[in-house]
Amino acid sequence: MSNTAKLPHQKELFGHPVGLYVLFFVEMWERFSYYGMRAILTLFLAAPVIMGDPQSGYGWSNAETLSFYGTYTMFVYLTSIPGGWIADKFIGQKKAVMVGGLLLCLGHGILAVDAQWAFFTGLILIVLGVGMLKPNISTMVGGLYKEGDDRRDIGFYVFYIGINLGAFLGALIVGIVAAKWGWHYGFGLAGIGMALGQVMYFYGLKYLTGVGDFLGAKDSLNKDVMKKPLNKKEKDRMLVMFLSFLIIIVFWGAFEQAGGLMSLYTEQKTDRLLSFSLPLIGNEVPAAVFQSINAFFIIILGTAIGSFWYKWAKKGKESSSLFKMAIGVIIMAFGFFFMSKASTEVVMNGDKIVEKSAMIWLVLAYLFHTIGELCASPVALSFITKLAPIKYASFMMGAYFAATGLGNKVAGLVGELSKDAGEFEVFTGIAIFCTIFGLLILAILKPLKRLTHGAEELKLNK
Repeated sequence: MSNTAKLPHQKELFGHPVGLYVLFFVEMWERFSYYGMRAILTLFLAAPVIMGDPQSGYGWSNAETLSFYGTYTMFVYLTSIPGGWIADKFIGQKKAVMVGGLLLCLGHGILAVDAQWAFFTGLILIVLGVGMLKPNISTMVGGLYKEGDDRRDIGFYVFYIGINLGAFLGALIVGIVAAKWGWHYGFGLAGIGMALGQVMYFYGLKYLTGVGDFLGAKDSLNKDVMKKPLNKKEKDRMLVMFLSFLIIIVFWGAFEQAGGLMSLYTEQKTDRLLSFSLPLIGNEVPAAVFQSINAFFIIILGTAIGSFWYKWAKKGKESSSLFKMAIGVIIMAFGFFFMSKASTEVVMNGDKIVEKSAMIWLVLAYLFHTIGELCASPVALSFITKLAPIKYASFMMGAYFAATGLGNKVAGLVGELSKDAGEFEVFTGIAIFCTIFGLLILAILKPLKRLTHGAEELKLNK
C-alpha cells in the first residue's frame, strides 16, 4: 500500500470526513425509531379501549396524555446528563453510543408486545438508551473536526438532515403502519429501524478511529487535560452555555407542541379528508403522518439555510450562534399564529365538533417551525462543541439535551392549559411570548458574545 494512501478514518467524502456520514446514518435510524414511536405515542394513549381491536389504546384523557407525554420526553433527554458523564469519566463516547443503541433495540422491540408491562418497560429502556446515545453521538460529530475548522457548522447541518430524514420516514411509515395494522405493529417497525442503525454503527467504526475514545485512559494523550481545573476563559464559556440553555428550554417548550397538543388537535379538530384516495392511506390522512411534515421541510431546506448563514458570515454580518438561536425562536413563534387561525375555524355545538379547520394551517405552522428550528437547533449543537472544555464535552452536550427535556416538560404543561383556556389562547400566547423572548435575547447579545472569548471567530489557520 502506498505511504500516501489515507487510512479509512482519514478519508473524506464531499469535503467532510467519511465518519460524518457514518454518524449521519446511525442517527437517521435512531431518530426513525424514536420519532416513529413518538408520532403514535399520544394517539395510542388517547385512543379508546376496544377489546381485541389492534387500534385499541388506553383511553386516557387529553390532559392525562399531554402530562405523561411531557414527563416522558423530559426524562428521555434528562438522562443525557448521566449519559454524557459516564462517557467522559468511564467509557468514552464511542462505547456509550454502542451501549445506548443496544438499549434502544431492546426498548423498541419490547414495545411491540401488546401488554402494559411491555409498554412501560420498553419506554424505560428507550429513556436509558437515548440518554447514552444522543449526547455522545452529537459530540462525536464535533470531534471529527479540528478546533477552528469552519466546516464544523455545515457538518452539523448535514448531520441534522440525517436526524430529520429518520424523523420524516419514521413518522410517515410508522404512522401509516399503525393506522392500518395497529399500534404495536408500528412500535415494532420502529424497533427494526433501530436495529439497522446499530448494524450501521458496527460497520462504520473503522471510519471513527480516534473519535469518541475515552480520554482518561492510561494511553490517552489527553489524560492530563482531564485532571486540570478550568481556567477563567473556560468558566466564562461554560456560563454562556448555561445561559443558552434557557433559550433551548423556551424554544423546545413551544416547538414540542408538535408531538402533544398539535398532534391531538390534528386528530380531533383538523379536517383530514382528501378529495382523492392514496395507496395504503385512502382518502383520510392519518394524524400521525402530519408529524413528518417538519422533517420533510428540514430535508428540503436544511442545506439552503446552512449555506445562507455561511454566506451571511462571509459578508461580515452578524452570525453568532446566539444570534441565530434568537432569530430561530422568533421565526418559530410566527408558526403559532397559523395555529391560532386554524382554531378560529373550528365550530362546536356543546361538546360536539360541527366544523373542523383546514389542513393548510398545520402545514404553514410546520413550515415556520422548521425554519426556526434550522436557525436554532443544529447551530446550538455546534455551539456546544465549540465552547465546551474537552474534559466536559459529553457532559455539556448532555446538559444541552437535558435543557431540551425540560422544554418538553414545559410543552406538556403548556399543552394542558388548553383544557381550560382553549387552543386559540394557548397558541396565541406561545406566539407572543416567544417573539418577545427572542427580541430580549437579541438586546443582550453583545455581553453574552464577549464571554465566549472569540470561540465563534476561530479559524482553521489559528
